Amino acid sequence: QVQLVESGGGLVQAGGSLRLSCAASGRTFSRFGMGWFRQAPGKEREIVATISWSGGSTYYADSAKGRFTISRDNAKNTVSLQMNSLKPEDTAVYYCAADRSPLRGGASRARADFGSWGQGTQVTVSS
Repeated sequence: QVQLVESGGGLVQAGGSLRLSCAASGRTFSRFGMGWFRQAPGKEREIVATISWSGGSTYYADSAKGRFTISRDNAKNTVSLQMNSLKPEDTAVYYCAADRSPLRGGASRARADFGSWGQGTQVTVSS
């Protein structure tokens, strides 16, 4: 089992930037893909970006393409999400998640592939 702790959320004006970080512990971090998801009030949790276990493959939801960048540091057991050009519709609780399966080929695009979740961090973008 892996423990995930997110940080870096907050309040930012539209057009601003935030960097979210997720620290992992409890199992071999470098063997598992990671992802960032978000959930806005009244909406389902949705995928934002994912990264393969090696960092060599990434996937972005259309809403994140060109604005967000996911990265990982396997030496530090961390995964980050750099968010630029933020919009009010990016307001949500952001969750870090770990893939259920080790050494998956490519970056997963399916929420069902992720089985461990952090507690979430609130991101609020004001207009």
